[in-house]
Amino acid sequence: MMRYIVIIIVLLFCFNEIKASHEVFRNLQSLSATNPRKYHRTGYHFQPPKHWINGPMYYNGVYHLFYQYNPKGAVWGNIVWAHSVSIDLINWNRVEHAIYPSKVFDKYGTWSGSVTILPDNKPVILYTGIVDANNTQVQNYAIPADVSDPLLRKWIKPDNNPLIIADNSINKTQFRDPTTAWLGRDGQWRMVVGSARRHRGVAILYRSRDFLKWTKAQHPLHSSSKTGNWECPDFFPVSLNHTNGLDTSVDGENVKHVLKVSLDDTRFEYYTIGTYDTKNDRYIPDDTMIDGWKGLRLDYGNFYASKTFYDPSKNRRVLWGWANESDVVPKDAIKKGWAGIQSIPRKLWLDPSGKQLVQWPVEELETLRKKKVELRNHNLDKGETVEVEGITAAQADVEVTFSFSSLKNAEEFDPCWTDLYAKDVCAIRGSSVQGGLGPFGLLTLASENLEEYTPVFFRVFKVQDKYKVLMCSDASRSSARSNPKMYKPSFAGFVDVDLSDKKLSLRSLIDHSVVESFGAGGKTCITSRVYPALSLFSEARLLAFNNGIETITVETLNAWSMDKPDR
Repeated sequence: MMRYIVIIIVLLFCFNEIKASHEVFRNLQSLSATNPRKYHRTGYHFQPPKHWINGPMYYNGVYHLFYQYNPKGAVWGNIVWAHSVSIDLINWNRVEHAIYPSKVFDKYGTWSGSVTILPDNKPVILYTGIVDANNTQVQNYAIPADVSDPLLRKWIKPDNNPLIIADNSINKTQFRDPTTAWLGRDGQWRMVVGSARRHRGVAILYRSRDFLKWTKAQHPLHSSSKTGNWECPDFFPVSLNHTNGLDTSVDGENVKHVLKVSLDDTRFEYYTIGTYDTKNDRYIPDDTMIDGWKGLRLDYGNFYASKTFYDPSKNRRVLWGWANESDVVPKDAIKKGWAGIQSIPRKLWLDPSGKQLVQWPVEELETLRKKKVELRNHNLDKGETVEVEGITAAQADVEVTFSFSSLKNAEEFDPCWTDLYAKDVCAIRGSSVQGGLGPFGLLTLASENLEEYTPVFFRVFKVQDKYKVLMCSDASRSSARSNPKMYKPSFAGFVDVDLSDKKLSLRSLIDHSVVESFGAGGKTCITSRVYPALSLFSEARLLAFNNGIETITVETLNAWSMDKPDR
């Protein structure tokens, strides 16, 4: 079954404010940017030269990135499947758009989807088409015009579309984002479409023997109450024995499955780990999983519409997500000229505990590392900082290990916080609030006099006879610019880590208007979009800091200036 390689993800879409959902700005969607602003554009994250984006596939030696794109403007609308290609996931070249509205089954929109490789080594795109002004959604397919073209530059949408039309039990306006299909032991293909039934999020299951005639199963693969509409579902296996990726059709012993959904109501995602009952076609989350809004997240920050794909060239599962803009209202987006970036692709695997997933930037990113600076065994007492000098702090990759001699100064975790999200605790106990063991971490994109900065930090709490580690990426002080519309949240997640060695590690990818951070080797990940007014380009600074009673040692800190890729 390993020959049925599933190799694409295309991500969904939303506009700049976290709560927005497919809102069409008809008076703005076709206003082109004549001179896009450069000062908040990223240096090494993927984004087109201008306008609005939101989507890879590995096929015959080439990675294909399909992404939702407005070729005419910087707000949501006029969406096509744009297409770029790469041999390393870092340097990209644009080719012709793959799919755009042109047929009766997608006249009003070509929305998100995925790709499956059939046994004859031919890729097939499954995507959601919008058929009318009422937002009626159907599931379509497209195939390459010439599979011998290594870049797959042209795609055909056959006239026997749509493949799937919602029956009367389904809300036709909440019926989208078909997953990569997997092949069962019975020879039938299966795939899932995201939807909702009243207040329940639903992963509707379909089966097919020929990939053309699809039948809805009597029951969904899974559903969960009080979660609202599910977008961009992703269902894939992970190994219990190693960190290598698995083809999407793999099941059996020593395999768990992951179901990830994007929540239309909240604009964040959650996932569960569990068992795929292949006999009954049911997914059953493990008893330790929270199957709802407070469940595990791939990323606790500005990260949405993510999808994974299996990369057979390096035997890994790779995750991509989308980080939208949060600094402007739609009219201002026209002036800026662009909106949205892709996160750095991440390798993803199951933690040895079996309780969560772990993520780390793909190794190819390290080819962009240039000038390196180091810091070793530097002690930081309460209120102290040390600047990391000699690199381009606005476009950098930094890895640091902090250590401390004792846990005795950890603060008691307030029982009143028990029902709060981690981000709420971070807002209460931010980097400027002195603590016991922490806060300590990095001040990224900091101005000369610290009028603005984005701290990424840890704070250790004591809960009875155990310890609880909070990781924050706090954008509340990220910009000195006065803009009431700017979204500057405190993002945070708890880190499930063993503190017996009294160490915590952090990696942050800093790129002008985005800070992607990976705590404890990738157990907790947070992406923040920030818009500094002072710490731009060479004016940006990077510092390590401690604001807790317990002395913190910067055991090792390695930081690199990052080059720009081709794109």
